[in-house]
Amino acid sequence: MRIPTLLACTAFCASTCSPALAADDDAERRLVKEAVVKAPIGEVWKAWTTSEGITSFFAPEAIVEAKPGGAFFIHMNPYGEPGMKGADDMRVLGVQENRMLSFTWNAPPHLPETRKQRTVVIVRLFPAAPGETRVRLTHVGWGDGGQWDQTYAYFGRAWGNVLKNLEKRFEENKPFDWKPWLEKLKPAK
Repeated sequence: MRIPTLLACTAFCASTCSPALAADDDAERRLVKEAVVKAPIGEVWKAWTTSEGITSFFAPEAIVEAKPGGAFFIHMNPYGEPGMKGADDMRVLGVQENRMLSFTWNAPPHLPETRKQRTVVIVRLFPAAPGETRVRLTHVGWGDGGQWDQTYAYFGRAWGNVLKNLEKRFEENKPFDWKPWLEKLKPAK
C-alpha cells in the first residue's frame, strides 16, 4: 500500500471510527458523586481504609484490609444472617495510598437478582483548599434493565448520603452515633 493511500485510510478511520468508539464508551453507565471534606487527605484516607474509619461515617460494623485482595466488608445490619448484613464478602481491588481505593460492591438484600453479582467502586482523593479534601466516588459495572436499573437508582441516592455522612463526620469532629440505628435493627426477643 502506498503512503498516501495509508494516510487516507487512517484519516477516514479517525473521522468515522472514533465517534463510534466514543459512543460505546458513553454507553457505560456510571455513578459519580463528589464532596469536599473539611479534613486533610491523610484523615479522609483513614476514614475509607480502616474498620474504625468506616464505622465513623458509613456503617456500624466493618472489616477493612486496605490491600489488594483484602476484605472490604461493610455491615449496615450487623444482626443480619451471614450474607445479608450489607456489603458482605467484598474485596479491595486497588490501593494508592492517600489517592485511590477501589473495591467490589453488591446490591442491598432487597434486590436479590443484582445482589449476587458485583460492581466496582473507586474512591479518589484530591487536595482542595488547605486542610480540605475533595472526594470523588465512581461506581461502574452496571447491567441494564430489571433490578439493574433499580440498583442503579438506589445507589444514585445512597452514595450521596454516604458522602454527606463523611462530610458531617469531619465537620462535627466526631464519629456517627450508630446506637439509634442498631436499636431499630435488633432482633425481637
